[in-house]
Amino acid sequence: MRFVFLLFVIMPVLEMWLLITVGTHIGALATIGLVLLTAFIGVTLLREQGFDTLWRGRRKFEEGQLPAQEIAEGIILAVSGALLLTPGFVTDAIGFAGLIPLVRRAVVKGVLSRMVVVDAQMQSRGFGRSAGRGDSVGGDFIDGESWDEK
Repeated sequence: MRFVFLLFVIMPVLEMWLLITVGTHIGALATIGLVLLTAFIGVTLLREQGFDTLWRGRRKFEEGQLPAQEIAEGIILAVSGALLLTPGFVTDAIGFAGLIPLVRRAVVKGVLSRMVVVDAQMQSRGFGRSAGRGDSVGGDFIDGESWDEK
């Protein structure tokens, strides 16, 4: 919790300091133009990579596979897009890092290696968690149901 508080205090101060420093060197209008340019380039790259990730996830889903990698990449892309739209150079650098496929996939691989991803269809066929016998995979499960209302 303390980390999040420090992040919300330090990041704006760092962004303001960097914007003022850059503004004194290249001018206020050029700094504003640079911030707008990074946002435009970021949104353009985000749209392209977001659609690519969406199509890969859809293809995996149609093949009967769980698109966990694509879902996690989509979350990173959404956060990167929000950071790119936030005025500032530090947030832009972090946002652009999330748009680099190698960086994004490495982060996702690290996060997914700490998680147990279980497909509900596989569970219903007898794989994964068995009722009354505990977890065969070993890990924490979040159990849930979904249904369509008509």
